[in-house]
Amino acid sequence: MKQLDDIIQTYQNIIRETEQKLSKEKRRIYRISTLRFILFIAGIVGVIHFWENGWLIVTGIAAITFLPFIFLVKLHNRLFYEKEYLEKKIEINQQELQAINYDTSSFDGGKEFIDPAHLYSYDLDVFGEHSLFQYINRTSTDLGKKRLAHWLNNHLESKEEIEKRQEGVKELTSEFEMRQHFRILGLLYKGKSADEKEIIAWADSPSYYRNRILLRALPIIVPVTNIILITLAIAGIISSTIPSVAFVGFFLLSLAFSKGITKIQTLYGKKLQILATYANLIRIIEEKSLQSTVLQEIQQLVGGKKQTASQAVKKLTALMNALDQRGNMLMSFVLNGSLFWELRQIMRIEAWKEDHASELPSWLKAIGEIDAYCSLATFAYNHPEYIYPEISSQPFEMTAKALGHPLMNRDKCIRNNINITKRPFFIIITGANMAGKSTYLRTVGINYLLACIGAPVWAEQIKLYPSRLITSLRTSDSLTDNESYFFAELKRLKLIIDKLNAGEELFIILDEILKGTNSTDKQKGSFALIKQFMTLHTNGIIATHDLMLGTLIDLFPSNIRNYCFEADITNNELTFSYQMRNGVAQNMNACFLMKKMGIAVIDD
Repeated sequence: MKQLDDIIQTYQNIIRETEQKLSKEKRRIYRISTLRFILFIAGIVGVIHFWENGWLIVTGIAAITFLPFIFLVKLHNRLFYEKEYLEKKIEINQQELQAINYDTSSFDGGKEFIDPAHLYSYDLDVFGEHSLFQYINRTSTDLGKKRLAHWLNNHLESKEEIEKRQEGVKELTSEFEMRQHFRILGLLYKGKSADEKEIIAWADSPSYYRNRILLRALPIIVPVTNIILITLAIAGIISSTIPSVAFVGFFLLSLAFSKGITKIQTLYGKKLQILATYANLIRIIEEKSLQSTVLQEIQQLVGGKKQTASQAVKKLTALMNALDQRGNMLMSFVLNGSLFWELRQIMRIEAWKEDHASELPSWLKAIGEIDAYCSLATFAYNHPEYIYPEISSQPFEMTAKALGHPLMNRDKCIRNNINITKRPFFIIITGANMAGKSTYLRTVGINYLLACIGAPVWAEQIKLYPSRLITSLRTSDSLTDNESYFFAELKRLKLIIDKLNAGEELFIILDEILKGTNSTDKQKGSFALIKQFMTLHTNGIIATHDLMLGTLIDLFPSNIRNYCFEADITNNELTFSYQMRNGVAQNMNACFLMKKMGIAVIDD
């Protein structure tokens, strides 16, 4: 397995090699641009200079200058795309180096997914700036971004499903070039969040033109009529003006359909062009030899009944590009007058829709799934010290050694253990302010979540049973709902009790129960709540400043364990080890800190 230094070196080598290629590509583009300019000027000057020497010479000069010019224009476009590809490759590898040093500002934090009412994501900082999502998000499509967010908001609760996803992540972790190629192609076009819905809406809409018999007949009748009239005119049977009049008449008749076709083109044209980018991503999925069950299932989504998804999308793109030719008035006049071409083309697009509309959602789903898998695989690749949890089939277990928070600096993070092996069972953590209680809760919660979405976690050893995670760490007032802090917390606790009464299996993480009431009331309520948790046979961790909760072990000696985070005072200085210890906390730091800040504390 690669170590972190090797991974950093890999990214640095890619950047250096790609910069060299980019430099060569820029020089080629400059030379071709110069040659194009010379050919264009030479052609113009030559045509003007030899204009009076006859059309044959002028045509020859135009051919030897403008034909190479057109070729160079196409070559320039291809080289410019390659330049953009190389620039994006440098950019994403630089971003990975920054991310390894905990700078994730280049990545989308998914702030639109922030939901204070969610069971755990708000408490654990899953979304937003400096969030878990921002740390692991490498999606290059809106489809993938939404999929990854869905996984984080709805973690798996099945041992089999988690292990299947682990297999997929492991397989793609070793596919470094494939992951980078997929990400670059996706980033070269940035779609909008509404694209997926609008494309599917188009696919689900009924065909307007193909459902009308007369309209389906017109693209056949018009060219056949033109051929017959031209043949009769050549044979001298009818006047030669009749085919011309018919041609103009057919063109004017075609204008009756132009408004409707323009509307369709305006509404969906650009959206469907997005599929051209998606076709390249689909091709990567189609052509890759995938081994894990879950990735093969995704690959089957783009198999297609009549042709592969990428071929089908490529055909639609060609049809849409051809329809764009109607913007050329001369082409529109010739093609519509002779073939009723616009109507023919829009019906060919409708025919494509009828053939493939049912498959389109599956293709989009495949892109989103692979994009999300690539994110988790890149996360795994960048963290070679992380391990995949063993998933238990027997409730309940959450055991780990040296558990660390992924967003904390690897050189500074103090890692701790957890040991829950039965149901019901609760860990009660006491400790001073700033000693590390809340960080520990989030460390357990984040790693538990990562494990339940099939990702590796930061631990030396971990085994867990996947129950539904639910937390209450950051309850806040709701001004919009005219709701007090205390009532908001009660609502969350009632939600937990309701879920337990409904038979749901939960892993509960709570920080300072009933913070919004007085000490005596809080203590009585906390005791009652934990006793009810025991009756309902659930598991969790509770952090508190109330040392009296530590006495609950007397009532439940086999089902509760006390741990603490201490603040040590040495030589009149406050120090924290951030290392979890057995037992109930002995030292509190509020009075000490107040005295240090010059606030008088009067002893009774």
